[in-house]
Amino acid sequence: MPFVSTKAKITLTNDELLDLEALSRSRTEQRCRVERAGMILDFYHGESISGIARKHGTNRPRVERQINKALQMGAIPSLSDLPRSGKANRITKDAKTWIVSLACAKPTEFGYAHETWTMRLLAEHARKHCNEYGFGCLSKLGRGTVSKILSDNEIKPHKIRYYLERRDPQFDEKMAEVLLVYKEVETILLKDDDDMCAYISYDERPGIQAIENTAPDLPPVPGKHECISRDHEYIRHGTVSLLAGIDLTEGIITATVQDRHRSAEFVDFLKTLDERYTHKEKIKIILDNHSAHISKETKAYLATRPNRFEFVFTPKHASWLNLIETFFGKLARTMLRGIRVKSKDELKARIMSHIEYLNESPVIFRWKYKMNDINVD
Repeated sequence: MPFVSTKAKITLTNDELLDLEALSRSRTEQRCRVERAGMILDFYHGESISGIARKHGTNRPRVERQINKALQMGAIPSLSDLPRSGKANRITKDAKTWIVSLACAKPTEFGYAHETWTMRLLAEHARKHCNEYGFGCLSKLGRGTVSKILSDNEIKPHKIRYYLERRDPQFDEKMAEVLLVYKEVETILLKDDDDMCAYISYDERPGIQAIENTAPDLPPVPGKHECISRDHEYIRHGTVSLLAGIDLTEGIITATVQDRHRSAEFVDFLKTLDERYTHKEKIKIILDNHSAHISKETKAYLATRPNRFEFVFTPKHASWLNLIETFFGKLARTMLRGIRVKSKDELKARIMSHIEYLNESPVIFRWKYKMNDINVD
């Protein structure tokens, strides 16, 4: 008499049948899910447990477990693993807290020469001193476990992120003065007034290197190399300083390139502005606290031109408040990026040529941040 199975049959909806067939043929799904889908389909089509086991190269108990799981939970849910209790956590919460506290201190506090922790050093220190603090569970601690503990607590003691401390006690007052100038400029631009005051954002860009190639650059060649090829060696001819001021109402850039940026060069720049803005009664300049801007030589010149210039100083360590920095950043990314010259004179000439090019189509730089908080009486 032939064997008749007493196990209940699996019932599948059309959608479940289509999903199982797609899973059984999938090349991207997990192997265990593909195999389980095939077992359920074979049982659904009437194959025996032994036949299914032989077909999939496994044993009867495994097939039995999968079929019973599908009968109890449903075909699709049975494809996933059931949640397990898992291995008991060997490292206690107090031990993890101790690891985090170590990471929040500097290695120098524990006698190491390192400025920042490495995962290996932190694990080594923890293994060495864990018994002193009653954390014997850390005796076999590895750097991978340390990394996981710190990641769970969002701690990265091997990295440094820089910040800028406010060292100017009058930061807010000085910032308000600068923003007030920008608000005045915005009002003038909106009303299209011909104001009798020139508004200049000024700063220096020192240390622009005059670098010469030792071998000629090779241009891009289609199909061979897509970018300019350049020899690593170079000849350094020194540096120059760019002194520049941008007119906040017109966008015109007044600039000069010098070997240095001392008081003498700054005074010469002020004289250039004085000659350029003869039609203005006053020149209001936003600038930083460089020593050349408040030197005896500068004050002596300003005394010869009373009420002609008005300086508005940015707070210390707040050059980002000066709009000219936007121009300098763009200059560095475009014209100065990768520049090669044969002398300092050539570098000066090319920078000034670029300034003339920009002045042909001037762009008015406008400050937007916190402008709505400033009122002009």
